[in-house]
Amino acid sequence: MALSGIFCRLGGTGLIENSAMNRNSVLLIALILLSPVFTAWGADIDEPGVSYFTDKQRGWFWYEVQPEPVLKRKPEPPQPPPSLPTMTAESPSKPITSAEPKPFTSAWLRKNMETYLNKAIDEPTHENVAAFYYLQRVMMDKAERFTNTARYVVMSDPQLDETVRRPVATYAANEANHQASVMADRALKDIAGQAGILFFFRSDCPYCHVQAPVLNMLEKAYGFKIYPVSLDGRPMPNGLFGNFKLDQGQAALLGVEQTPALFLMKPPRQIVPLSQGALSLEELTSRILLAAKESGWLDATQYETIQGIRSTPRLLPTSGSISSATLQDPLSLIQALQQSAQDGRTP
Repeated sequence: MALSGIFCRLGGTGLIENSAMNRNSVLLIALILLSPVFTAWGADIDEPGVSYFTDKQRGWFWYEVQPEPVLKRKPEPPQPPPSLPTMTAESPSKPITSAEPKPFTSAWLRKNMETYLNKAIDEPTHENVAAFYYLQRVMMDKAERFTNTARYVVMSDPQLDETVRRPVATYAANEANHQASVMADRALKDIAGQAGILFFFRSDCPYCHVQAPVLNMLEKAYGFKIYPVSLDGRPMPNGLFGNFKLDQGQAALLGVEQTPALFLMKPPRQIVPLSQGALSLEELTSRILLAAKESGWLDATQYETIQGIRSTPRLLPTSGSISSATLQDPLSLIQALQQSAQDGRTP
């Protein structure tokens, strides 16, 4: 609106009666009417919400870059806390306590004897020392009672009496040894009739030199045929087994690492190792008999007789052959073990 029109309208209302109003009054009214215009104008060039009149010290910045209005981000809704696994209330586990053994039983004595001994050592009063020795006397008396009963049980049952298998009396033991020697000689001669000794040696091996006479005795006593094989192609200095053969890979095939090496050989293809080292005549014959027994050339009952042991059924129950209920009853357990012996299980 033009200033002249505004002044005429004001004059028509009677608010201004004297057209010669001083210049100050007119200026005041104009400022009042135009203040909204200046305010809006200042709002366009000043900082948001700040007019020139409130920040006139900065002056007019016609080319001032206005900052971008800061947009307030809406607060994100709070995230719910992670759910914890459901915990079920459980009753506290009760401590496992083993039942206290009855007083003066073997379990009670094993558990408490050391305590009484330590007390007697730390506080050696007459009462503490006597208490320990009284408990020791209890143990000895219980052991004596067990020994007497055990002797009666063993002597009443041939399955448990070791004197049945091997006598302990001197005259009976001597007779058992004599019978064993006779049976061993007979068995060795039988084995010699069907098997021989393969003998690997070296001319520079001192143990081969002392092993050769033992093999010579074995050959003469039982009739074993000795098959000597020289690993270095030379004979032994003592002249024994001069009719040797040269090794042509047999030693490597049999795994010979040391000499003298001895093998029990039964034609056409059975070869059983005896030793890779020097043996006495007694040890050599013992190994020959064991090898023959393990190879099935010698009966197990005959082998026991050779050892000076009377052949008796063995208690060798297999796993699972006796039920758990049977194991809980002593009488049932005895009967089951006796039945396993009657089944004829032998080594």
